[in-house]
Amino acid sequence: MILAFDFGTTRFGVAVGQAITATATPLKPIAAKDGVPDWGQIEALFKEWQPEAFVVGLPLNMDGTLCEMSYRARKFANRLHARFDRPSYLTDERLSSHEAKGIHLDGGGEADFKKHSMDGLAAQLILESWFREPEHRSSLDKLTQPQGTP
Repeated sequence: MILAFDFGTTRFGVAVGQAITATATPLKPIAAKDGVPDWGQIEALFKEWQPEAFVVGLPLNMDGTLCEMSYRARKFANRLHARFDRPSYLTDERLSSHEAKGIHLDGGGEADFKKHSMDGLAAQLILESWFREPEHRSSLDKLTQPQGTP
């Protein structure tokens, strides 16, 4: 299992996925205050899902350059690694929230995004995109090997 996060200032989108099937499922968002998550909620998710790794969406400017949110998301990923002793990967998340809103609207959903959070769906899209990236294949191979396999 892998937990993925869509970093935000008021809440974080969360999804859980399996490396073997390369699919993910959105979970309930986690509350945050000025980009600082409720670590109690994250610890509860960690205990429930026991992930082998984390994936955090890296917000970038449209030209691919880093922005203030990029540094904050990186800091969050580093804290996940330090707290839970699991690998934490960053991946480009440009347009994931926009894509999530489009999927929601195309499925007949309402346009009230304050009422209908797209954060979990954005985290799902981030994780499924990460699964498809060729440079992550070696990471996935390590995560899907049975315990004790070299």
